[in-house]
Amino acid sequence: MLTGKQKRFLRSEAHHLQPIFQIGKSGLTESVIHQIEEALEAKELIKVNILQNCEEDKNDIAAELSEREGLEVVQVIGNILILYKESREKKRIVLP
Repeated sequence: MLTGKQKRFLRSEAHHLQPIFQIGKSGLTESVIHQIEEALEAKELIKVNILQNCEEDKNDIAAELSEREGLEVVQVIGNILILYKESREKKRIVLP
């Protein structure tokens, strides 16, 4: 679990990032989850955009993703999720 201070730090780091995934009509599928986990291994911190035609609720998507081992939902703001997972091999972000 991340502390409040660590979440604030990650939100500031994610501010300038562009969303690299979009979850649309088909919702959160296993292939999308797999791609998100691969991107997190490479970058550690990403943004995901939930499109308006997505039938799943953004909070349900965030809850489903947070159940994954080591994956943290830093923030849900509007239709954007900020996700963090510590990389095993390409560690870049040092948490306070």
